[in-house]
Amino acid sequence: MKKALGAVGILFGLYLIVRAVAEPFVIDMTDPASYRQDWGGPSLAGVLLVHCGPGLVSAVLIGLAARSWWRRRSPVGRSRDGE
Repeated sequence: MKKALGAVGILFGLYLIVRAVAEPFVIDMTDPASYRQDWGGPSLAGVLLVHCGPGLVSAVLIGLAARSWWRRRSPVGRSRDGE
């Protein structure tokens, strides 16, 4: 159950990351009328924070989890230079 929940969390995080990357290309940043009614509007900073912020947080959390996982999988007795 824990692995399934982790997989769902990673998939949702990846969705948020893709959405954050796509958002600046989806809205017309030079035309405030195109994002005025979006969540976080009417300012561009608010719209980008609401739409890109969760993706940034997800990227950091997935990166930290991957780093922790990688350290647990590495052999304990091995030195840094591989000797």
